[in-house]
Amino acid sequence: MTLLPMFPLGSTMLPGQQLPLHVFEPRYQELVRDCLDAPDGPRFGVVLIARGNEVGGGDVRHDVGTIARIESHASIGDGRYELFCRTEERIKVSKWLPDNPYPIAEVDVWPDENTGTQTADFEFPSLIERLEFLYGLLRRLATETGNVPPDVPVIGGFRGSLGTRLYEIATYIPMGDADRLQILAAAGADERLREVSEAIENAIEMVQFRLM
Repeated sequence: MTLLPMFPLGSTMLPGQQLPLHVFEPRYQELVRDCLDAPDGPRFGVVLIARGNEVGGGDVRHDVGTIARIESHASIGDGRYELFCRTEERIKVSKWLPDNPYPIAEVDVWPDENTGTQTADFEFPSLIERLEFLYGLLRRLATETGNVPPDVPVIGGFRGSLGTRLYEIATYIPMGDADRLQILAAAGADERLREVSEAIENAIEMVQFRLM
């Protein structure tokens, strides 16, 4: 269990994502200063806000999130910071402490659980095919609506563990933060594959409807 500064956000962040932040609120300015001085590295936790806003406090937070590491920072005056962070391991909050002045929580790193069947490796190629199909539809929709076509994922470029690859695929799927949280909170690879597959199929249906 680790005591970690926390930065609740209005977005769900998955492991391995870039996270730029403009820090202007005084309590989070102090969080940044404390993180930069921390002996174990400039890290903090990020979770999705369930109710409320990022600014001002009084928010209700989800208990599943990720660790974010500050890779570079710049002071831009008046105590404000521009941060470039990258998310790392998934975490689960076991206890929220009183804000002092920023949120703090006791957290545990939450690796993927072995949930039984482990069929996801066998189904992964078909998931890639559906992602390719989705992006074909998105390019067609962009052409018909006069918009810029989306950047196409590097199919076959997904590397790392199965859990890491599923997180990466999820970042390319248009979906809401609640759906992204479901993917983050999936106990293991099999459950995550089902969540990612459902998100792809929902996106395909949405785009096909717009193309009608």
